[in-house]
This record gives sequence, structure tokens and C-alpha cells, in this order.
Amino acid sequence: MWLQIDPLAPEPLFRQICQGVKAAVARGRLKEGDRLPSVRELARELAINPNTVAKAYGELEHEGVIVRRQGAGCFVHGADPERSAEARRLHLQRLTERLAIEAFHLGLDHADLRAALEHTLEALGSANHVPAPLPSTNLPLDPHHPVAPRDPRRES
Repeated sequence: MWLQIDPLAPEPLFRQICQGVKAAVARGRLKEGDRLPSVRELARELAINPNTVAKAYGELEHEGVIVRRQGAGCFVHGADPERSAEARRLHLQRLTERLAIEAFHLGLDHADLRAALEHTLEALGSANHVPAPLPSTNLPLDPHHPVAPRDPRRES
């Protein structure tokens, strides 16, 4: 299945669904106009409560990722041409601030963050799709890799 959730992860299931749908769109797995499984179908496939799926779909609709059509279901919505460039920049600024804060708490510095972002952007390439995530640690194990976590004991 194109959408995976982890019931043991600290992130709520509805957020995992939201992120999974967004990732599938960004990677080209879902395209504008594609129909999503119904709430009941997805709940059955993921073995979770339908209310959780409904909450995720509501959030995705609020964010403009999907659109609901009465009696037809939920469909992937394209980029929002109504959203101003300034609004998009402001949203991106908030996301990058969150990313920088998370990187700080992982012990990464500015160079690490830049390298990780460059890796992701390079992997997007001309296809304009998001790459598969890095290994489960989200960081390489090689301590000399440009995005490997810093060990303060080794820096003297």
C-alpha cells in the first residue's frame, strides 16, 4: 500500500496519514484529480478507527491538499493558484523555522541543515518529486558524512 502508518510512533495517526498523503502527492504517487480511498476503505486497510481517517481528510481539506466532492469522495487538489506568493513564502518561513528548531534539538548545526536540505533538493531533480526518506535514523551512520550528527566530545 502507498500509505504506511506506525501505531507505535509518537506522532498521532491522523498526522501520519496527512503526511503520507502529502508525501505521495509530492513524490508523484498521487496526482491532481486522483481519488483517495473512502474513509471506511482506508480505515479498513490501515486497521484504524474511521474517525481518525475522517480527521486526517478534514485537515488535508483545510490545507487545500484534497477536495471533497459530495457523493463522489475525496480527490487530490492541485496547487492553489488563489494563494498569494506572499502567503506561500510566509508558510514556507514557518516550516523552515520548525525545521531549524528540530535540527538544533538533534544537535545539528547550520552546515548540517544546509547539507540535508541540499541533498533533498538535489534528489528532487528535474522531476520535482520528493525523494524517499533517509534511513530510519534520518541521518547517515558515517560520522564524516556532511549531515551526520555532531559528537561534541570529538570536537576539540
